[in-house]
Amino acid sequence: MIRTFKASHFRCLENIELALAPDFNLIFGANASGKTSLLEALAYLGRGKSFRGASTANLIQHGAQEFVLFGQVDNDGRHRRIGVRNSRAGLEIRVDGEGGGAAALAEALPLQVIDPEVHNLVAGGPEQRRRFLDWVAFHVEPEHLTAWRRFRRVLKQRNAALRGNSRPAAINSWNAEFVELSMALDASRRRSLEVAKGSLEGYGQGLLGTDLGFDYQQGWKKELALEALLTEGLERDLQLGATQYGPHRADLKIRYDERQARKLVSRGQQKLLASAMILAAAETAQTALERPLLLLLDDPAAELDADSLDRLMEAVAMLGCQVVATSLERAALSIPEGAAVFHVEHGVLSPAGEPVKRPKTL
Repeated sequence: MIRTFKASHFRCLENIELALAPDFNLIFGANASGKTSLLEALAYLGRGKSFRGASTANLIQHGAQEFVLFGQVDNDGRHRRIGVRNSRAGLEIRVDGEGGGAAALAEALPLQVIDPEVHNLVAGGPEQRRRFLDWVAFHVEPEHLTAWRRFRRVLKQRNAALRGNSRPAAINSWNAEFVELSMALDASRRRSLEVAKGSLEGYGQGLLGTDLGFDYQQGWKKELALEALLTEGLERDLQLGATQYGPHRADLKIRYDERQARKLVSRGQQKLLASAMILAAAETAQTALERPLLLLLDDPAAELDADSLDRLMEAVAMLGCQVVATSLERAALSIPEGAAVFHVEHGVLSPAGEPVKRPKTL
């Protein structure tokens, strides 16, 4: 979990510093006051990128040349220092004084985000669901990251050969390694999904009152060998300039009440379903890592009625992770005793009185 956090020149946050409670933290304030920017900065420190898809130019405060983020993290008594500096010259990541990449940040500060766009995990394209499954696998399967990186490199090289109109023999020379890494990636995803299955079912029942089903589609026809498909589909790959079969085409089909979840009309239902998946992923990773994660909740009340919001917040409390949540009003969320509360206005953060002292209602 993260103990202290500093951000300078990140969006509207000119220079902020806060000490976070180990369990629950509430940031409240009016729209456009900087609440979401604060969560985005925290997430950037753990991911090396914006969960809102923003470019570096849009993240650097107007008139500044760079933004800097810093955090002190406590992992079961092991204190770590992580920092990110980004400018138009590029991204610099430091973990305990040493250089590193996004994977080093994710290992030091594992986190998940539930924001108003979380419904796209259900309603959006397969790329988001692949990222979801790969995040679980990264924390559950020790070799997943290595296989994923090697696969992405080989895929890039094979696609470059396709676009370069290379001879079939040159293109097919990548097939053996492509298939080997595809099998490894596919296997680790399947094992990770199986590990997370109990949590997925549990949170589905808790938030939606129904069973959730998950069908992993590997990215090629199950009854056919991938190597044969690559050879037979070479002409089509050449026409499209990209490899059409493999784990980069995988998807996670979600069944809700015997229906395809993407066909649900209610955004609120989609948000609850996606939130159930995020909480299940966090619980699965926490169990594997044997330490609490950071969960960022951006305006959890959006799209939800009062009963649904209560169920979500109860599930969050039961998860036992460190939470940083945002809200328009201080009293909009039911929060536990001892929570740290901050008010933000025009990008300026200030403690909002003493810690909350009220009986737990979760």
